Amino acid sequence: MLIEHRGRRPVVPTSAYVAPTAVLCGAVTLGENARVLHGAVLTAEDGEVTLGADVVVMENALVRGREGHPVVIGDSVLVGPHAHVNGAIVEDEAFLATGSSVFPGAVVGARAEMRINSVLHVGSRLEADAVVPIGWVAVGVPAQSFGPDRHDEIWRVQREMDFPGVVYGVSRDASMREVMARQVTFYGEHRDDRVVDEPGS
Repeated sequence: MLIEHRGRRPVVPTSAYVAPTAVLCGAVTLGENARVLHGAVLTAEDGEVTLGADVVVMENALVRGREGHPVVIGDSVLVGPHAHVNGAIVEDEAFLATGSSVFPGAVVGARAEMRINSVLHVGSRLEADAVVPIGWVAVGVPAQSFGPDRHDEIWRVQREMDFPGVVYGVSRDASMREVMARQVTFYGEHRDDRVVDEPGS
């Protein structure tokens, strides 16, 4: 489904394929031969989403562009099932395995691999050809990888990276009421969305 959001429509070249149950919302631009499979959602909230050539976004993945943090995915990239790319850059030939998560301001370097359920945190940079092991968390510039049992070490690097400020626009001590009031307003912009086309029609 193609949806106009904030006055912008998806751009899909004729060589691309978008599954009937996938959603492209707003300023989303697909590259040549891109494939967006069933249940995937590419949504340009208030920042663009741009895919290069020969990119595959697999089932139930989420790709979200944000103000100040557009998504730019290079050529020949695989975004695996249930992966989450939020306001990040993914360079050419990177591999994002099932369930991997890339947060706003992060960069996945060329040919890097994020393995199953791995995380690249806000503002972090994974160098070219690097690998984040299954279930590990990468954080910092350049990113260091930590096992999930090393929370204190992850936090020492992460705490200065301002996750609440970058993702929600609030201070670290904001209440969930404040966070959610902002989120409800922000996502309320979708009330004016308009379906403009069905893929393949």
